[in-house]
Amino acid sequence: TILKQKERAMRLFLCIITISLLSSMSFAQSTSVSDEIKAMILNDQKVANETNENLNNYSKAGALEFWSSGGLLNSVTNEVLVNRFDNLSLQAKHIEVISIAGGQAAVAMYYNEGSMKPQNAGSVDHYLTRITQVFVKEEGEWVIVAAHFSPVTGGSGTSQTSTDN
Repeated sequence: TILKQKERAMRLFLCIITISLLSSMSFAQSTSVSDEIKAMILNDQKVANETNENLNNYSKAGALEFWSSGGLLNSVTNEVLVNRFDNLSLQAKHIEVISIAGGQAAVAMYYNEGSMKPQNAGSVDHYLTRITQVFVKEEGEWVIVAAHFSPVTGGSGTSQTSTDN
């Protein structure tokens, strides 16, 4: 009904105003958080491309992830072995970071494009994925506690489906 549509529109408007106010109040703090997270993402990707291994930068408690190969929620422990690749060439693009919880947590959203061949999995020649990652500060370091990867139309997600080799 029209009344319900107006109520939804008003709730959405209030949410947008609240987010705008909160983000403007913590702009200075979020700038350094944003810079730290962006630098971490770019450095981790540079190292991964050079070594054909993903770094293990998960929380001590592990992380929950939806992978771009589809399927169910994956629980990734901090003890998980480093992902190894026969070939890895990825580039992070359009990284946006939102600082939350007084700068003790952040959400990063970006695209990852390139190619990969995970060990014991199929080759992905046009990897093009949206990534959302949630970071928290743990012992002064940023670590991942949750992530969601989804393929962009025209691209592919990973061929990996499990943390088990």
